[in-house]
Amino acid sequence: MGKLKLGPLEDDKPVKMSVELPAGLHRDLLAYAEILGRENGQDVEPAKLVAPMLARFMATDRGFAKMRHGPRPRSKSAGSVPPKAE
Repeated sequence: MGKLKLGPLEDDKPVKMSVELPAGLHRDLLAYAEILGRENGQDVEPAKLVAPMLARFMATDRGFAKMRHGPRPRSKSAGSVPPKAE
């Protein structure tokens, strides 16, 4: 059997948020929760999967990581001349 990207869920203080999901995505979420529950021997509430899935997505999005930390300062190129002191 393949390995799921999510492991056991951490218990953390939640922040309430309400979202609407397309029906197909909701069905997939239910199926994922069922499979994860079987793999880990625990009951998994589908709504509890949303936060770790989003966290995993954002943690692996290189573009987001680059933009989140802002532009990196440019290094001086070897051929650049420093400004003259007065």
